[in-house]
Amino acid sequence: MVQEEPGSILRIYPDHETAQLLFTTDTHAHIRERLQQVGVRFEHWSTDTELTPGASEEDVIAAYARDIDRLVQEEGYQSIDVVSLNTDNPKKAELRQVFLREHRHSEDEVRFFVAGEGLFSLHIDNKVYEVLCLQGDLISVPANTPHWFDMGDNPGFIAIRLFNNPDGWVANYTGNPIADRFNRLEN
Repeated sequence: MVQEEPGSILRIYPDHETAQLLFTTDTHAHIRERLQQVGVRFEHWSTDTELTPGASEEDVIAAYARDIDRLVQEEGYQSIDVVSLNTDNPKKAELRQVFLREHRHSEDEVRFFVAGEGLFSLHIDNKVYEVLCLQGDLISVPANTPHWFDMGDNPGFIAIRLFNNPDGWVANYTGNPIADRFNRLEN
């Protein structure tokens, strides 16, 4: 039996009670199965190319061109970019707050973590699905799904983002303060 490296984690809570854990797993197959039940795509890609925050967008996209091309063919994505943040970014606190408020997108939000980590929290069917994504994880949050993202106080990640919208990342904030009650990424 092949053991998976520990890391990625799924935790599910009722949306009204952060102390009541309904489900948790750190196995990629179980994370994928549980998220599929609510329409969320979760994959784990090989990350053989070593890239660090600050790598050029062209180098990052070229390193994963085969997998990106597959997704573009499957889903028709129109634009691709790379977000790379590290602890030296002078706007890290400001950017963190932008992503921490519950919001929706009119299209799927697709992220592939080339390096580092991030915590996606999805508000679906009166539950909150917290997904700790690590290097190699791809998550696709369905259009109009309320969610928020935490990169922590000291971000250190590179993520490839794919969009159906040529304008890229456009958030529609819900005004719901739910994100204030849930876990943050501690790094």
